[in-house]
Amino acid sequence: MKKTVDVSIPLGPMHPCWKEPARIKCETAGERVLRAEVELGYMKKGIERIMRGRPWQEVMFLAERVCGICSVVHNMVFIETMEKISEITVPPRAAYLRVIANELDRMASHILANFSYCYTIEHETLAMYLLNTRETVLDNLERLTGSRINTAYMIPGGVRFDLLPEDAERMLADLAKVEDEVKRYTRIFETGPLIALRSKGIGFMSREEAIRAHTVGPTARASGVEDCDLRLRHPTYRELGFTQITRTEGDNFARVMVRFQEIVQSIDLIRKCIRELPKGPIRGGGLCKAGSASHSGEAPRGELVYTIKTDEYGRVLDIAIRTPSIMNIEACAHSMIINATSIADVTSTFISSDPCIACNER
Repeated sequence: MKKTVDVSIPLGPMHPCWKEPARIKCETAGERVLRAEVELGYMKKGIERIMRGRPWQEVMFLAERVCGICSVVHNMVFIETMEKISEITVPPRAAYLRVIANELDRMASHILANFSYCYTIEHETLAMYLLNTRETVLDNLERLTGSRINTAYMIPGGVRFDLLPEDAERMLADLAKVEDEVKRYTRIFETGPLIALRSKGIGFMSREEAIRAHTVGPTARASGVEDCDLRLRHPTYRELGFTQITRTEGDNFARVMVRFQEIVQSIDLIRKCIRELPKGPIRGGGLCKAGSASHSGEAPRGELVYTIKTDEYGRVLDIAIRTPSIMNIEACAHSMIINATSIADVTSTFISSDPCIACNER
């Protein structure tokens, strides 16, 4: 039987609740959404084309600018790919410092994602609380790397700066404060009646749908997909005893809660890194060689893949980047939004998948 469409409703590309421009075209019957399509292409940068033919020293800075929200992991995966091509080893102390930087970046990204969601469902008090806490996280990223956003902290064979003992103590004190605040915000989110009405059972995606759509990151883990966090395969994270956080509700509530839980987990990982930080150098040295390799890492939104080909001078001849949001956005359009009972739930469901348009349209 043919479905009758009452009206087609466009959301975006400019929307007060969205961090970046995108457009969702919804076909509705009354308030119920029958079909949805996400339209991208509003902020294309062509950054992969700019990278080609340049030395790795320049490409390293460009990689961070693929996405400002998760710039550290772009730096990390690019550098680890170059190390894979050139067979460069990283000193243990530098490997632990990389984890600290990466987890601080993950915390800042998750807090911003949850801020966006709370703001979208009009819980502005909790949203502002989260933004205030994010400042403390960024202050500590600056304490370690010298910058709050684009850090260029990792280089082939190590990192740029060491963590001084006094800075480590201040970081631990700040993280204790952040942990208390995040746990308080989590209780507010779990028990708020408004939040429950706007989040529980909204934007549902089953485990089977998540697997079929190749979703990644917290979006997949909130639908019960096991063994999908690439930190499980990273040697430093395995040494630290990392375990994946998974929930089974598969709705907007679960996706936000996974991020809250991963923020606390990141704090525990940073504490462990500082407590067990090995002695020794922070740079092992090494020259970038000719070759090609593909390497992936766990970004705040999921699997990030860099495929690079270099010449004997370390110039990047070819590069391809696959970012995580494209799969999650498609899953959102074809699984989470379909049969939404209100247009208002379309916006909040889209934000719950933590879309990064800058990554997709690099």
